[in-house]
Amino acid sequence: MEIKLPSYFKYTIILLGIILLIWLMQMFKSVLVPLSFALLISMLLLPGVRDMETRLRMPRPIAIMLSIILVVIVLGLVVWFISMQVLSLTSELDTIGNNIGDLVDKVQLYLQTRFGIEPSNRSDLVRNAVGGFQDIATTFLGNTISMTTGALAAFTIVPIFVFLLLYYRDHLEQFVFKFVAKDRRGNMVQTITNIQHVVQSYISGLMIVIVIVSLLNSAGLLILGVKYAIFFGIFASILTIIPYIGILIGALLPALFTLATTGHFIDALLVVIVFMFVQFLEGNFITPYVVGSKVSLNPFSAILGLLIGGEIWGAAGMILSIPLIAMLKVVFDAHEPLKPFGFLLADIDEVSPKRRSRVGNWMQEIWNGIVRGKRNKDTPEDL
Repeated sequence: MEIKLPSYFKYTIILLGIILLIWLMQMFKSVLVPLSFALLISMLLLPGVRDMETRLRMPRPIAIMLSIILVVIVLGLVVWFISMQVLSLTSELDTIGNNIGDLVDKVQLYLQTRFGIEPSNRSDLVRNAVGGFQDIATTFLGNTISMTTGALAAFTIVPIFVFLLLYYRDHLEQFVFKFVAKDRRGNMVQTITNIQHVVQSYISGLMIVIVIVSLLNSAGLLILGVKYAIFFGIFASILTIIPYIGILIGALLPALFTLATTGHFIDALLVVIVFMFVQFLEGNFITPYVVGSKVSLNPFSAILGLLIGGEIWGAAGMILSIPLIAMLKVVFDAHEPLKPFGFLLADIDEVSPKRRSRVGNWMQEIWNGIVRGKRNKDTPEDL
């Protein structure tokens, strides 16, 4: 005899389950965060490991170790470069203080001659401004020192998790199949394959976009003669993973630094224009043709996921939120009762492909014309 439960009772159970899940995620953060990073990294390394095992006839442990060593070297170089740039940036505080003082004098002189506003104490303003920079630098260094132990633990345990996930991937797959009936294992395999494809495409495409945007940002800042142009270019490109908000933060910091070091509003405005132009290229040309519509998350769900991830797991949750939401969307799309949630997370272009930007249509027409012209040139009809 089947017992039918009221709808409000079902929704209450679901809500309590979500609350319990969030509590468990926060309670076991020290284990789940490294495991989540290891899962994403292992999905990214899986194609390369398979190629080394099949084509090069390399033993699985050696193939996995080589892949992990390559990732550790790349990440280590990036972290080392950013740390050195931040430490060097703190040495500019004296110059920033002097330039802020000159800038304050100009603003106060303009306000006095234009509106009759009496100038305030310059030393207090400069002291507060430079003190703010010093507080930021001190806080950053203090947090870095306090996180050293946790970072070392993470760098130790994440590679171990990656190695074990890749080494026992066949055993884990068989473990999952134990919970699924034989007639439904085909759908399960397809769902797992789609999740791997989405994660691999998203992370690899995002890395390519970050590299391209870093080069464009750094080139623009170098042309303007901005100090630490490469650092600001890389920093802003990494922030592009945050929709809308990331580019604002990435452009605001170098603009304020340029204003503080040069004392000219025009220089800061030129920096903002450079980032606006690069953002235009990234949003309309680079990301659509590199990442494509493989993830297809709308900005609202992406920003909401970033905020929720930050509340649950902090900075690590913000980094993990987008790929985890993309994985959830694949699961939602694979099961009929959950498809409305997949529709909610989907981008408008995926739901209605006709609703594309004019720039995207224009670029697509140009690309199609180039392809048709090349095809006609290579294989003329009269031959």
